[in-house]
Amino acid sequence: MIHDLIIIGGGCAGLASSIYARRYNMNVLILTEALGGTITLTHLVENYPGFTSVSGQELADAFIAHAKANDVEMKVGNRVSRVWKEGETFKIAYGKEEVYETHTVLLATGTTYRKLGIPGEEEFSAKGVSYCATCDAGFFKGKNTIMVGGGDSAVKESLILAEHAAKVTIIYRKDKFTKAEPINITRMEKTENIDVKFNTNLTEVLGDNVVTGVKLDNGEEMATDGVFIEIGRIPLTSMIDEIGVEKNDKGEIIINKMSETNVPGFYAAGDVTAAEWKQAIVSAAEGTKAAYKAYEYVSAKKA
Repeated sequence: MIHDLIIIGGGCAGLASSIYARRYNMNVLILTEALGGTITLTHLVENYPGFTSVSGQELADAFIAHAKANDVEMKVGNRVSRVWKEGETFKIAYGKEEVYETHTVLLATGTTYRKLGIPGEEEFSAKGVSYCATCDAGFFKGKNTIMVGGGDSAVKESLILAEHAAKVTIIYRKDKFTKAEPINITRMEKTENIDVKFNTNLTEVLGDNVVTGVKLDNGEEMATDGVFIEIGRIPLTSMIDEIGVEKNDKGEIIINKMSETNVPGFYAAGDVTAAEWKQAIVSAAEGTKAAYKAYEYVSAKKA
């Protein structure tokens, strides 16, 4: 069986695309390790139209329910390891033995956490080092913690962490916040148990069986129970390396305004792309445009 469209990824971009693809009566399949995507790690979403304030998981659940209401076929639990072309169609290896064939592909795999690459980071991962305050803040009730990063995600994660920890110290390498939304900076500044150290970098995570402190680039050692790292993400694109999709120097996929790549029939949407602004609503819009272009592409082939 040859699908009209296979979507790799089950987050906002992939789910939104699947809804539109089904409304175009396309034979569509989602292949993903898990449904919901990065938005499920967001404590509160207050900028998605139609939802004044909603948790990231609730918003993802609404996307999933909408896709299921449109009879979108989904395969969940395994990873896509390879995408290649044979003639005019794409082949996709999923899990250990499954291979699917499709006329078009949408890559909506998102990103993975970027790491500092300092001594102690790997050693104490899940032993006081975390990349998700939404996931792990509850383990640090009444404790002292550090948040590394200065983007909007780091500031928002510090607010979540502050709801549990006795103290949160944000450590940022620049002299001011330049990418965080003003409303989140204001909330952070009004939160009494959040402090900021600008012009500072971590050089080492210290501990025994668990994290006990960190070393800073000014020579200072700082005691802490937890280190949360939010310094950006790395796009998940290695599975498509052999089909020649153009990327930028960050490994993000280059798309045009309609989510098309340089490879005909291959589209990308969401955080995996080179689009400057990473937001759920942008991901959803890119996914829907990809569905429309895939519909045009498949219709032309079948004409």
